[in-house]
Amino acid sequence: MNIRFLRNVLLKGLALFLLIDLIFPVIDPATLGKQSLYNHLFTGRTRFPFGEDSAQSYNLSLFNLDAMFASHEIANGIKPNGEYRIITIGDSSTWGTLLRPAETLSGQLNEANLSICGKSIHVYNLGYPTISLTKDIMVLDYALRYDPDMVIWLVSLEAFPLEKQLSSPIVANNSDRVRDLIARYNLPLDPNDPALAKPGFWDRTLIGQRRPLADLFRLQMYGVLWTATGIDQSYPADYQHAQTDFSTDISFHDMTGPELDGSQLVFRLLETGMHMAGNTPMILVNEPMLVSVGENSELRYNFLYPRWAYDQWREIMAARADENGWNYLDLWNIIPSDQFTNSAIHPTPAGESILAKRVEQKILMQSCP
Repeated sequence: MNIRFLRNVLLKGLALFLLIDLIFPVIDPATLGKQSLYNHLFTGRTRFPFGEDSAQSYNLSLFNLDAMFASHEIANGIKPNGEYRIITIGDSSTWGTLLRPAETLSGQLNEANLSICGKSIHVYNLGYPTISLTKDIMVLDYALRYDPDMVIWLVSLEAFPLEKQLSSPIVANNSDRVRDLIARYNLPLDPNDPALAKPGFWDRTLIGQRRPLADLFRLQMYGVLWTATGIDQSYPADYQHAQTDFSTDISFHDMTGPELDGSQLVFRLLETGMHMAGNTPMILVNEPMLVSVGENSELRYNFLYPRWAYDQWREIMAARADENGWNYLDLWNIIPSDQFTNSAIHPTPAGESILAKRVEQKILMQSCP
């Protein structure tokens, strides 16, 4: 009798699990990502979750954009009447690799206690550590629902090559959002590109989604440690510093010069992002980078950029900004070469302070409605 009872319980439990597993693919994953303990039980994060050493950073990388925003401080209720809301978008330099939250561009601008148009400025860091214009406009498209008063978009040449657009994991794993952007704005990207994830039915089942679901759970659990410590990144005592000596290679993404191949650079996506902002003021910033004086530095500015490619790109950017009336700030060389950390685009806190002061000046020049 007991054996029969246990058998029936097990069979019913297995049948219920299989039913849930088969029904799970029709559940909108956004409903799961939007449920968050951040901004309620835990303090909202000052930058998107990202990290690979969870034990030290109390953080992790995941691909659920809804969960990323729900964990961020920008999702903390209705925008206050007295707040002038600024969002920053960009790559790892904007996010703040090796910088504590208060040392980032957004953190330093907030520390300055700025005001404009009779309102207090609050800057929200929506940078994310991959380089792709597609990633940036995907974040911008989502962020506009939070009613920003200004957008600061930091870019660099490395974000423009066509081959970089869909290879970013955060882009590849948000394929439905990306395809929607391609269709809405007629972007010069292939919606059927194999880089974009195409999960099948079984991938969307409860079993197939066990890793993303585990990441959602872990993100919530790290909220305890984030709230208690304010730590969201590991800070190694030693790291490999940015390269300053180079070979004689002057190629840039298979281009060897002397002219940039415009067909391989998606300026259209930059124009789309500017258009998406609509009437919201946008400051477009060519982010600072390390300018080396080491071996073969007459050929390359740094590991990322040969001089011929970067110089031409800057000329194109300046011309397009002038032609379109963009509010453009070219700050490519304002930070001394000794004020970068592990990359040619990752400033030290002191280097970031130089950038923050220049951006602050530009913000305060904005006219009020």
